[in-house]
Amino acid sequence: MTSTDELLVKEITVSRQSSGEERRLALHQIYVQVLERQPYAFERKQLAKIEADFLRNKIGVKRFLRELGHSEVYLNAFYYNSSNPKFIELCFKHFIGRAPSDQAEMRRYCDILMRQGVRDMITALLDSEDYSRHFGCFTVPHAWAEASYPSPRTFWETEVLLHELHGRRGWIVPTMVWHDLQLNCDGGSCRLPEPSLSSAPSSRTAAVISGSEALHQVLSTMGPQDLAAFAATLSTAERDKLRHLLMQSVQ
Repeated sequence: MTSTDELLVKEITVSRQSSGEERRLALHQIYVQVLERQPYAFERKQLAKIEADFLRNKIGVKRFLRELGHSEVYLNAFYYNSSNPKFIELCFKHFIGRAPSDQAEMRRYCDILMRQGVRDMITALLDSEDYSRHFGCFTVPHAWAEASYPSPRTFWETEVLLHELHGRRGWIVPTMVWHDLQLNCDGGSCRLPEPSLSSAPSSRTAAVISGSEALHQVLSTMGPQDLAAFAATLSTAERDKLRHLLMQSVQ
């Protein structure tokens, strides 16, 4: 598996002194980072104005990112088919270069998304301290070096996100949930692990409780449609196992 260090790109910074070729290189890398691909031909038409403004030095990197994040091209690709927590996780990957650090950070941005809307949530990410510290106004977002991550867990979850192909693990369950519950979500359909005979009962119980509490926190940020979509990723047997885990955590 490729490490994060191998995925780190050369830092690309664009200023008013940058050449046209440098701006075209930056534009290409922005699409790689944010869309995880280059735009399709019909999407290029939708993005034509902001592309032209960026290449003509009328707007900078941060303004272009905000316009791209607010565009139907980005929202169609990542927002409309995702649960709120999964979408926020993807926004962190695209605009901040890492996974959300913990449940508190996830809840904070879920609150902005639900109360103020998707465009305000993306703007809040671009105006965040993390974004300013790592990218300022002129640098294209990218994955950070390992030593910069807030915690080992954030590094691990960022590793997973960086290697996650577009939609590979579905559009509902964020990494921190299936990580805590040891779910296997490859292919977009989540499965709970079978009980391990080698696991010590006490440590397994502690892991179950910790994971279930994390799930409760994330589920509380989901609307009815998100919850229905999450349930649909599990078979009847998997839903029964999950219900049993959740009951254990509240006993």
